[in-house]
Amino acid sequence: MIAFSYNLTKEKAEKPKMSDKSWDRDFQLREKLVEQEEKTRKLQKELFSKQAEVTSMEKQISKETENYSNITKEMDKYRMYLGKVKVKGKGLEVTLDDGDYQSSGDVNNYLVHEQHIFKVVNELFISGAQAVAINGQRLTRESYIVCNGPVITVDGTQYPAPFVITAIGDPDVMEAAIDISGGVKEQLVNENITFSVEEIEEIEMEPVLGSK
Repeated sequence: MIAFSYNLTKEKAEKPKMSDKSWDRDFQLREKLVEQEEKTRKLQKELFSKQAEVTSMEKQISKETENYSNITKEMDKYRMYLGKVKVKGKGLEVTLDDGDYQSSGDVNNYLVHEQHIFKVVNELFISGAQAVAINGQRLTRESYIVCNGPVITVDGTQYPAPFVITAIGDPDVMEAAIDISGGVKEQLVNENITFSVEEIEEIEMEPVLGSK
């Protein structure tokens, strides 16, 4: 019994104890670990903040790019209406010709006049025409059309009948607008004008030289 007690006491006495130096080293390591974890959390927070800034900037850039694209499209459309750029696409060809003259009536009542052409041109633009030409001469915002007897003057150039008005745009929409009951076609036919419409698969209009 005495021997057993001696051995147990001896084992307890021989069990290694952590020195003050070891405790200091362990404490320092723990402090460094806590400090490193704090730095990591701080860096993560900064990273998330930067990511949010980048996302915000990307959205802003995307919005500005979209705005720039819209402005570019509007400018292209404006140039197109000014006759500054070449236009190509499907469209309509509207032909106006003098009516069959009746000897008992006034010949002027059977001629194509400027107001007839104005009605067709305006209706085509209203229904979405991108570009319009009369007898191959493209119109711009500064174009003028004047009737002088049996001829029509377009921007200083005279043309006799028939007058072929070509328009680039959605042919179905434009034709529906012209052919509507009480519309332009019906009005002109009632005024003795020969009126025909044809869908053209491809129309090409060059820029107008000197257009502003």
